[in-house]
Amino acid sequence: MNAGGKNNESMKTFASSATCADFQDQLPALCESGANLKEQEHLKSCEQCSALVRDLEYIAQQAKLLLPIHDPSPAVWENIQTSLSSDKQNSGPRSAK
Repeated sequence: MNAGGKNNESMKTFASSATCADFQDQLPALCESGANLKEQEHLKSCEQCSALVRDLEYIAQQAKLLLPIHDPSPAVWENIQTSLSSDKQNSGPRSAK
């Protein structure tokens, strides 16, 4: 079963007789299921949805090329902790005016 509550076999059957709207509604679940989108019957006869899938595949490929976001080094976290501790010690309890 996938996240949408349908098993992969029923999704394949559903997608083969789908309208564009039906296919596009099911597209996220199809992608998450790992289905080979090129085997979907709807894409064999619909240029609009085929172009959409090509665009999405291109975007996914390009996103993999983005530089990964790295966590700051431990020294950065240590400096933040030191700064917070220093601020806490310097402020001390405040008296009411």
